[in-house]
Amino acid sequence: MTLVLLYLVVLILVAVVLFGLGSVLFGRGEPLPPLPRATTATVLPASGVTGADVDAVKFTQTLRGYKTSEVDWVLDRLGQELDLLRGQLAVLCAAHGLDDEPDDVVEPDHGGAHALAQGDEDLS
Repeated sequence: MTLVLLYLVVLILVAVVLFGLGSVLFGRGEPLPPLPRATTATVLPASGVTGADVDAVKFTQTLRGYKTSEVDWVLDRLGQELDLLRGQLAVLCAAHGLDDEPDDVVEPDHGGAHALAQGDEDLS
């Protein structure tokens, strides 16, 4: 019986030493403190959002998909960027006496193909 208790005490001491050594060598396993509540690690530039910026956006995954607050924040930022760019385009078009939406603009079709603008129905 004494031998079993001695074996158990040595085993616990070895486990404590290995745990302490692992903690010192590898740290807590969490390099950054958790984010404060109602903040996100999702990043977009303050202005000049590019397609690469949108491609690089990552959302926190939750049980039922993505964190709704992060998705809403990104959509709001992209909406603001679009409004800003459309406003700048409208000012430039007005300054040069152009229509807001020229007839020769080719807009992308969400199916992958490009739709022809009015007046470009037959190119052959």
